[in-house]
Parts: sequence; structure tokens; C-alpha cells
Amino acid sequence: MKQLQSHEVRQMFLDFFKEKNHGVEPSRSLVPQDDPTLLWINSGVATLKKYFDGRIVPDNPRIVNAQKSIRTNDIENVGFTARHHTFFEMLGNFSIGDYFKEEAIEWAWEFLTSDQWIGFDEDKLSVTVHPEDEEAYDIWLNKVGVPAERIIRIEENFWDIGEGPSGPNTEIFYDRGDSYGNDLNDPELYPGGENERYLEIWNLVFSQFNHNPDDTYTPLPKKNIDTGMGLERIVSVIQDTKTNFETDLFKPIIERTEKISKVTYGQSTRQDTAFKVIADHVRTVSFAIGDGALPSNEGRGYVLRRLLRRAIRFAKDLNINEPFMYQLVDEVADIMFEFYPEVHEKKDFIKEVMKKEEQRFHETLQEGLAILEKVMKTEKEKGSNVFPGEEVFTLYDTYGFPKELTEEYVQAEGFSIDEPGFEKEMKKQRDRAREARQKVDSMQVQDQVLQQIHTTSEFVGYDQLAIDTNLDVIVKDSDLVDEVKSGDVATLVLAQTPFYAESGGQIADKGIITTETGKASVMDVQKGPNGQNLHQVDVIEGSLQATQSVSAEVTRYERQQVIKNHTATHLLHQALKDVLGEHVNQAGSLVASDRLRFDFTHFNSVSEEELQQIETIVNEKVWASIPVSIKHKSLDEAKQMGAMALFDAKYGEEVRVVAVDDYSIELCGGCHVDNTAEIGLFKITQETGIGAGTRRIEACTGPGAYEYYQGREQLLTEAANKLKTKTEQVPQRIDTLFQEMKDLQKENESLSAKLANVESANILDEIETIDDVNLLAQKVDVSDMNALRNMVDELKQKVDSGIILLAMENGDKVQLASGVSKDLVDRGFHAGHVIKEAATRCGGGGGGRPDMAQAGGKQPEKIGEALASAKDYIKTVLTS
Repeated sequence: MKQLQSHEVRQMFLDFFKEKNHGVEPSRSLVPQDDPTLLWINSGVATLKKYFDGRIVPDNPRIVNAQKSIRTNDIENVGFTARHHTFFEMLGNFSIGDYFKEEAIEWAWEFLTSDQWIGFDEDKLSVTVHPEDEEAYDIWLNKVGVPAERIIRIEENFWDIGEGPSGPNTEIFYDRGDSYGNDLNDPELYPGGENERYLEIWNLVFSQFNHNPDDTYTPLPKKNIDTGMGLERIVSVIQDTKTNFETDLFKPIIERTEKISKVTYGQSTRQDTAFKVIADHVRTVSFAIGDGALPSNEGRGYVLRRLLRRAIRFAKDLNINEPFMYQLVDEVADIMFEFYPEVHEKKDFIKEVMKKEEQRFHETLQEGLAILEKVMKTEKEKGSNVFPGEEVFTLYDTYGFPKELTEEYVQAEGFSIDEPGFEKEMKKQRDRAREARQKVDSMQVQDQVLQQIHTTSEFVGYDQLAIDTNLDVIVKDSDLVDEVKSGDVATLVLAQTPFYAESGGQIADKGIITTETGKASVMDVQKGPNGQNLHQVDVIEGSLQATQSVSAEVTRYERQQVIKNHTATHLLHQALKDVLGEHVNQAGSLVASDRLRFDFTHFNSVSEEELQQIETIVNEKVWASIPVSIKHKSLDEAKQMGAMALFDAKYGEEVRVVAVDDYSIELCGGCHVDNTAEIGLFKITQETGIGAGTRRIEACTGPGAYEYYQGREQLLTEAANKLKTKTEQVPQRIDTLFQEMKDLQKENESLSAKLANVESANILDEIETIDDVNLLAQKVDVSDMNALRNMVDELKQKVDSGIILLAMENGDKVQLASGVSKDLVDRGFHAGHVIKEAATRCGGGGGGRPDMAQAGGKQPEKIGEALASAKDYIKTVLTS
């Protein structure tokens, strides 16, 4: 077996399958694009679903990749086991309806055992198969030559994620030797059992069935291969390390942590766990931030926050009590540079985000831990070992402790957490998240009709909006047909088309397709599996027949507005980078005829001053009348030009480069103006946050911007008319009115105070004494809660010793305020307890300090009962 570094193993895998005529699919962003079913890209196949379910037919049905992935479903195991990770790389080879079991098995064996490649000793390898997969068993036994005793049948060897492709799988195991287990009486000591000796290194999935909605299985029209080999695991075998953490993928991170902590790895199980947690989590967070995710309290951001804070919690075992994780980003970037140079390129931004998040947590950490200790002490005194759900939520909401982090802390003290109580507090947030999440299938069932359409169709709509061409294909109700009639909805393929298919945020063109016998309205245009533009049409007159000559015409006005907005998004993208920083990346867009929407990664809100600056930059480029250049370049040439690649798009060897001078250079297949002057005017209409670390700008151009300004001018005119002044004097008139309001408010407060003084003087005679405690509990008539609190304060000054409880009726609500003199506070009386008792009686709640508290209620008819509760409270305290 060769001694190889991790980057050599990764490249060797890709090179091996390139020799087997596989196309190399680049590692995609960890943040899924156009797949709301996933929080993260979690496997090598996750980015290839569009090929497996037939939405797109790949140029090459043989694919190989090394895909970065994140899984956090078993985060609590990370650091405590040898091979659990939240970030990992999956090496995989895939066949989309091309080769199947025999090639997949034989090539896997060749890669692992050939001296030209990995060079494992064949005698150290065993395999598992599904009990009913006789074909795979026969290939291993008779074609590869694995002895029967090293082919184990296991029922669990079946890959199934619900509806969609599924099938049996075979796994390859490496025998690490007697030092990892030699007890022949151990029932788990076999390949596939729970043991440390036989290590699974490769899983080959044979997708040969469709799992149907009714839970039946039918053969796939095209059988597929999906394999996965964890880079971290195979490298640990090759480098002969006890766990994955001693490989060159983690060791430099651990060594840097040793220097920071002045603690040596390998001396203590508890401290080694901390080293492993930190090394794993810093890789995950570094890559995720590099791909545009940012820490927050929801979604992906919550995962990152949880990982960072979990690492900080374990760092305490290494005596690290200050921000440090950001210092490890350099090691992550250096280790991964061979294949992931983008981490190195973005490391300054990654470190900035990580350091800020660490500092924020350290600011609240001690206070949060103090609350944890206090709550656990209180519960222990009660004889309880359950940490209340309300307190878990408070720590999460106020101090930034993820629930799981609180759970880890309290479990160390023998506590469990009140899960239902926490879930009750989180319900509203969960409901909102559930409503926002789209209901979609993880992977769709293969549809053969569109896949079988191989007719060529050329898009000519960059410079032609009306053409004469041929109608080659008609699809209606998932069937190929020769004719459609008025009232039918169908999908058409034209030999040539001026209609743009929705892509890159740009909406599809609309228009009319006309023949000698009929007319159809184009409602939508989408890309087909084989790349043709598929026209979704409504037949509005006569009939259309396949092979007819047609006239196809795009609605010109709408296209003209779309291209203005599209070029404006390119200018906006660069202006955002100019003003906010190079970390800004596009996270989504919509280019319509009436507006544009641009989503981008940024961790702060955008100020009014920054928005004005961005808007000015774009307009200056518009007014400069800059020609828009569109050229086809090789991908390498485009990169040398500094072209921005949007999203995580797949690009061929030749790409389309849209350049506005040297200011904005992007890879883009969309439609654009010839000169920026055509945009006319650019206006930002709104800027909002739409999720963790993601902002959205909405804007309009040309006629849309003019109409926006007209609307604003009309509003200003209406405001001036209502204020009885000229438009240019509206701000001054508003200032005058505000001052008049303030003066009236002061006068009103003065009168209210005088009335309150009179009322407070009148009710002093109502004081009653319970034992030696003075109580004044009365309903009063004041304007608001502020006046009610002021009255309590004034009465406390007039009553040397006593408890005051006042209530006022405010429409269909009750407002309550309570005060307790200092001497009674020292005796154990508490205004918050007084108010809580009273509020409960009238359908409300509240609390406060020992000397002052306030509350509200919903049942004014029970004010008398609420006031009477003060007597009961006093008696309870006196007798306790």
C-alpha cells in the first residue's frame, strides 16, 4: 500500500475515473441551489439529483466528483468517536443509465487493489451484499474472485430515501488487523458488524427501482450507479491512523490548537475530545461561511452558531477562554488549498465573521453559565433533575445558547431538559418556518417522454424577436401527439426559437406562435432535459400540427424592459461589492419586466447612506453610456478576465461573458442591453433581510423607475395639501407640528399629574392594616400605565411602610401596578409576587422587581377580586 497525502488520494480517485471516460463534476457549494428539501449539500449525489430523476440529461452519463458535504444529525457523537464528522468529503462515481453493476464493482476493486492506484492487499478486503442481490454476489465471487467467506449477505444493504430511485447496495470493508479486535466470540466481529476492526470504506448503490407513491417498486427505465467513499476514512486507512483525526486533514489544526492552548494532544481522553470537536467544527464553519452561510438563530445560520458555540464550550477543557477559532482558519485553508483555493481566497472574511461570532458569545457566556448554575441549584433544592423548558428557551433567546449546548452542560450535572416546555416556547417560530418551507419531493420519479426528445432546437432570441421556423414536437398530457386544438394546453419544441427559457433569474419570454391553421399563446418557456427550450402554450385559435411552419414572435415591450433590469442587476452586484465588501455574493434573483429583485449575502443591514451610494454608482454607470460587450470565451480565459460566476452554476469549456467595460464582468446566459444608457434610470425601492445572512434589494429601471418617482411626487403633493403648505416646506411644517404636539403632551402630563395628586390624596384614607402591614389596594382613574406607576411612586413616598396595589380599567383591559416599601422588602415581601397574584385573578400576567412591578389583565369585571388577592398574599407571607 502506498503512503499518500489526502490531496493525492482525492486527485487519484478523480484521475482513475477520468481514465474510465467519466466527466469530472466540480465540488458544488454547501448551500443547496434550487433544492429547498435540503439544508446543506449532504452527499456526493445531492448535487446530481437533476440527472438521476431525468430533469436534465448530462452531456456525459459517466460522472465522478469529490463533493464537500455537511451532516449534523448526530453532532453529539463528534469528538467522542473515531470517524463522526459534521464536514466531510465524499468521493463518488456515477452512471446515469450507462454502465451498471459489473463495471462499478470491477472498477472499485481495481482502484483499491491495483499497484498503479491505492494498492491495498486483496486479502484485507471483504464485501457485503443484499441477500436477494444474486447478480452482485456472482460478480464478486466469480469475476472479481473474492472468496465466498468474505462475501457477507446483509438485509440492510438496500438504499431507499422514499419516493424515487432506490436499489440494493454493496459495501467494501478493510480489515485493520488484530490490534483493533481479535475476540472470535464477539458476535459483532465481522464486516458490517459494530466493531473497529472491519472498516467500511466504499458503498456502491445500484439504483434499479422506482419507489412509487403507493410503496410499490417498479424497474427503472434507466438503471443508475451511485457510489460514495469518505475521503477522511480512506485516508485514515492509507495513513494507518487510529482515528480520522490523526490524518493530515486534521493534524495541522490540532497542532495549532496545541500551541494556542499549551495543552498536548494524546495525554487525556477528555482533552482529546475537545481537540477533535474543535478541529471538526472549524472545518465546517470555515467552508460554510466561505459558501455564503452566516451564523444566526435559524436554519443554516443556527447550525453554524451551534457548532461555533459547541467548540467554545469544549475549548474550556483546554483552558481556552477567549476567541481563538478564527486563528485556525489559516490551517483549514492551507490543508484544502490543492482542491479548494476559494477557502484561502476568502479566509479574511471567514476569520472576521468567526471572530465576531466568538466575541459575541464570550460576552454573554459567563452570564449565561451563571444562570445555568443558579437554575440547576434551585431545581436540586426542589429534588428535581429536570432543567425547565422555559429556562432553556431563555438561555437560547437571550444568551444565544443553542438548546443542544444547554443540554450538554446540564447532562454533565446529571440533568435532563424539559423538552416539551422548550418546544412550547418555540412553537410560533417553528410554525413560521414550516409555512415558509416548500413541500417538494426529494427526488422525482423518472419521466421518459421529455428525455426521449432529442430534436435540436436553436435559441436565436439574443438578436431576433420574430422568426419563421418549424414546429418539430408537440407534447400533450405527457404524450407525443401530432395535433393540438383550441383550448388545449401543450408543450412545443421549435427548430429555432426567439423565446428565452427561464434561467439565471430572468423570466421566460411570452408571445405568440402562429401557423396557417391556428394560433397559440406562449405562457412559459423552460429548459428540457436535453437542453431544448420547451414552450408551454395555450392554443387560442384553430389547431397546430407537428412539422408545420410557424411564425414565432416575442412580446417586444416586455423583453425590452427585462433586458434593462437584467443588465442593471449586473451593475448592482458590483456596486454592492464596492460599497459593502468583496464578501457580497448573489444568492438569488428575479429579472422581470416591471422590476428586479436581487438577493445577496451580507451579515448586517444596509444603511440609508450605503443604499444611496449603491444607487448613485449604478446610475453613474447608466449615464456614462457604456457599451455592453458579450463574448464567448474559454472558462480559463473568463477567469483570467476576473469574470464572476453566479450561484453554483455549471459551466462548459466555453462560456458567455457579459462585460460592462471592465467594471462588471460576469458569466451569464441572459439577455442584455447594448449600452447602459438604454436602462435610463435605476431606483432602489426596498431593502430587507430575508434570512440568516441574506439581504434583498428590490429596484426598477426605465419606465418603472419613472412611475415610482411619479408616485412618490404625488404622495408628497397630497401630504403638502393636507398640511396646508408648499411641497418644499413639508419637512419644516412637520417639525412645527411635532413641536406643537410635544408642548401639548407636556401640558397634558402636567394636568394628569395634578389630577393624580388629588386622587392619591383622596385614597390615602383607604389604607387598611393586616397585622402590622399597611395595605392600600384601590381602583383608580388615570390616563395610562405611566400615570399609574407615577401614582404608586408618589404614594410610596407618602406611606412610610406599606404595600400598594392599584388597578385601572382601560377599555376591555386591566392595568395593574404595585409597590412595596424597603422595610417590607427586607421582610420578604415582593411587588412582583403581589402583581402576579392580582393579574392571575383578572386573566393576565406580569412581574417586576421586589419594590415595583406592573401587569395587565383581560377581565375588568374581576378588578375587585384582583385587589382582594393582596390581603391573601400578605397573610401567606406572614404565616410562612
